[in-house]
Amino acid sequence: MTQTPTAQQSAQDRAKAQITVPAKHPMVTVLGSGDSLLRVIEKAFPSADIHVRGNEISASGSAADVALIQRVFDEMMLVLRTGQPMTEDAVERSIAMLRASESGGADGQETPAEVLTQNILSNRGRTIRPKTLNQKRYVDAIDKHTIVFGIGPAGTGKTYLAMAKAVQALQAKQVTRIILTRPAVEAGERLGFLPGTLYEKIDPYLRPLYDALHDMLDPDTIPRLMAAGTIEVAPLAYMRGRTLNDAFIILDEAQNTNPEQMKMFLTRLGFDSKIVITGDVTQVDLPGGTKSGLRQVQDILDGVDDVHFSRLTSQDVVRHKLVGRIVDAYEKYDSRTGTEPHH
Repeated sequence: MTQTPTAQQSAQDRAKAQITVPAKHPMVTVLGSGDSLLRVIEKAFPSADIHVRGNEISASGSAADVALIQRVFDEMMLVLRTGQPMTEDAVERSIAMLRASESGGADGQETPAEVLTQNILSNRGRTIRPKTLNQKRYVDAIDKHTIVFGIGPAGTGKTYLAMAKAVQALQAKQVTRIILTRPAVEAGERLGFLPGTLYEKIDPYLRPLYDALHDMLDPDTIPRLMAAGTIEVAPLAYMRGRTLNDAFIILDEAQNTNPEQMKMFLTRLGFDSKIVITGDVTQVDLPGGTKSGLRQVQDILDGVDDVHFSRLTSQDVVRHKLVGRIVDAYEKYDSRTGTEPHH
């Protein structure tokens, strides 16, 4: 990785920084096993030179690069101090956040360490927390507002984080129940005509919501909570005619509601309740010609007090790295061919 300054890059343009890692942080937690974390940083700053000797890290390169490298290590130490390990993904996201705030691309002052150490929920040794700046702002918006829309592509954690907030609210006794719902598009909402019991009809469609609950709660408690009505997982049609008080209500896959269903759902809001509505406006599965209630509601409720729209992008996809690239590639293709995004 050593790079000698070229003629144009005179010696005074090169800056140096020395970073001392406190003895309480073993170097492997900072550099990664097999130096995997160090490699992520080196790759992000190809023209800088980073050397490690003992617990001293030295960086030399352009003043801007060196200042950023120093900030990356500072943020890593802050995260490690909380006892949380750093991952390659977290280092990459930290660098991206610092670069965005440097270029004025990010409004607000949140630091990577603040984003990466905000715990929502811990269960069986596993902690759920936001991984990107937009995710942190979405989670914060859920705390601050009565109705929040989380709009963005698959894999941005919009439903998962909302469910984690719902379980947290239930555990903190801020609500007495959680209601999870989806519009049952495939069944055309006319569930009465299908054979089989209600659970057989609904289950496959609501399965992703159950799966997420299993990550967040002790699986043994889920049937008990459902039997008591503390947690309800039901298709949107079952919300008609009800007023939902003291509840944390999540409407998932909201792009598949028509405008009438969206209005019906929003007006179920009762006292001391919170609503989070999630969806991806590029993935509408409604029959031809039906308007998406999620597309329309953005115009209707824009600027209404206590309603917040959180918009997540492919940058917030926290699945496999490749998923983010696939989403980007489709967006590029759509803009190139002038096609409407895939419905």
